[in-house]
Amino acid sequence: MYFARMQPFNLFFSLFIFLGSASLAQTPFIRLLQPSRPVVQTSSPRNYVSGSTCSGCRLSVNGRAVKVYPTGAFAAQLDLQPGDTLMIFKAVSPNGAAHTQKLSYHYAPPAPSQAVRDFRIASVEAFPAEHSWLMPGDVIRFRVKAQPGNQVTVADRITLYEQPAADAGIAGIYQGSYTVKPDDPLLKKTLRVVMKNRDGRTLTYTLSPQYRILDRDEPIVGKTTGALPYLKFGLGDDRLGGAKISYLDTAVLLSVTGKFGGDYRVQLAPGHTAYIPAGNVLLLPKGAFTPRSLTGAWRVRGEGKYDYVSIGLSAKLPYTTRQQTDPSRIVVDIYGATANTNWITQLQSATEIKNVDYEQAGDDHLRAIITLRHRQSWGYLAYYEGNNLVIKIRRPPSSLALSQLTIAVDAGHGGSNRGAQGPTGVFEKNLTLLIAKELKTQLRQAGARVIMTREKDASLDMIQRTLMLRSAAPDLLVSIHLNSAGDPIHVAGVSTYYRYVAFRPLSAAILKHMLSLGLKEYGNIGRFNFSLNGPTEYPNALVETLFISNPADEMKALDPAFRKRIAGAILAGIKDFLKQAKEE
Repeated sequence: MYFARMQPFNLFFSLFIFLGSASLAQTPFIRLLQPSRPVVQTSSPRNYVSGSTCSGCRLSVNGRAVKVYPTGAFAAQLDLQPGDTLMIFKAVSPNGAAHTQKLSYHYAPPAPSQAVRDFRIASVEAFPAEHSWLMPGDVIRFRVKAQPGNQVTVADRITLYEQPAADAGIAGIYQGSYTVKPDDPLLKKTLRVVMKNRDGRTLTYTLSPQYRILDRDEPIVGKTTGALPYLKFGLGDDRLGGAKISYLDTAVLLSVTGKFGGDYRVQLAPGHTAYIPAGNVLLLPKGAFTPRSLTGAWRVRGEGKYDYVSIGLSAKLPYTTRQQTDPSRIVVDIYGATANTNWITQLQSATEIKNVDYEQAGDDHLRAIITLRHRQSWGYLAYYEGNNLVIKIRRPPSSLALSQLTIAVDAGHGGSNRGAQGPTGVFEKNLTLLIAKELKTQLRQAGARVIMTREKDASLDMIQRTLMLRSAAPDLLVSIHLNSAGDPIHVAGVSTYYRYVAFRPLSAAILKHMLSLGLKEYGNIGRFNFSLNGPTEYPNALVETLFISNPADEMKALDPAFRKRIAGAILAGIKDFLKQAKEE
């Protein structure tokens, strides 16, 4: 068990606690981090509390002893019975002084879903659920929860059918779908759900989404704008955003076939759609041509640290890229393109590219296949020069000695973005900077040139960091973070993250050495949608070094000696990655 809430305080103060201030040890206090309020309404029987007290204090919850770490941090698991429970925390200092604090819980188990008993429409859902632009052939789905046994329609035309209770969980769930028609008169007015019973009594419920029907004969064309526009697979979302396909250059033409809330749907090729934030698209005037092009001359060459593939097009078409291993390849799908290329000029100056070929994957869908000589990809970037699509491929460094490499180190969060908070009150942004600076020191001692995204408590958003790193062109990047979980007792340890399979060896090598510190394994996690895992230009890995929410892990992070060991493990992982790349 543990728990406590500490108001935000600076890192020096947290380290002061860690060293065990005698004066604080004699002054009992309780600061709760989780939960943040003295009265908690919960639907779960298991709850967790965490926070801090004086480092020399004894702590109890309702008379039950709670472990206090040398930092003063604690966490506790509370198992509740339905109803009200009063938790009394008591901290007692070595000199016998005491401090108490109360925390009230009201636990109400979630009530099972029940059918609507009276003549009432309890809820209506429409999918899409927001104002949308739709094309003929799109489908709108409706779900209504209402009194069972009635007739339910939308706009008096779309019949909704009551689902079997065994399938829906309860009686009175009505569902139905509607396929959008060209210039659909039904959707030109506000939609209403109507329920009628056997006695002829009716109820009406007005739907909030409004739908605009697009005309197939009047295509909508936009072009990408802003920094780092990107395509998404769908409309799903989480704290990291929707799952990304890949980034695009600016001024790329897109065929817009719908809008759902803040995202445009774009038609890449027949049967192949994607989504893009509306803020990254500028709609062109009516009459703009839908993006299409025959391919022209292809040219493959090398210069400096890079090989280049240039694909001739007559317009900036949308594209997606992906890495493959076994064999090592970069695959570029170009949408709206049809092959008209009868030669691909490949010059001897291209040393990393083994071969370039293409295939017509479908109507208006050309696939370029770039085979590399080395198993380990060192990064690439797709962009336009005029209307030529260029894939810039980084060659392996001429030497894999650290003394010949540039390593980028990112200290996560910073400034107003404080990150997660530990039981003692320390913020993630402070600890990531300390670990990053220690890693920088050890890398420089090993001879590497080091680029830091920040070296002080500064606010930098992800676009700023990404563009900064693109300009610096490091050989690889490591981003330092600390994880956090709602369970501060059982969830702990280290994890590493990668997005692209070709960069997995870096994250795997770092995890291996981090586990040598005796940390619990949380995993090597792929396809991670973190912004700094997104660039394709250099191998990169995110390291969630510890769980700041866990008192034992937080104590390690507060210990300068352990931070040195963390930096040493990351450095050893980088060395292993370089060794593997050298031996391939």
